[in-house]
Amino acid sequence: MPNIRPSSDLRNKYNEISEFCHKYSEPVYITKNGHGDLVVMSIAAFEKLVGKSELYKLLDEGMEAVKNHRVVSAESVFETIKNGLSK
Repeated sequence: MPNIRPSSDLRNKYNEISEFCHKYSEPVYITKNGHGDLVVMSIAAFEKLVGKSELYKLLDEGMEAVKNHRVVSAESVFETIKNGLSK
């Protein structure tokens, strides 16, 4: 169940909102004049969300490379690394 709070709570109950975000790793939705306006979350939750987004982007790029036959065998990659290290 989303935690929805009025914008006045940011000023009047900041510590309570912060504690909730850290304790439950969940965002708090802030309304302004009865309409959605902001989402507040802990930095840890935000970094996790951004990390997932970056991972999905990289996975999509990898799947696109496979689809377009732009791949190299693992053996070839390891051989290139081995040759580079032995120089």
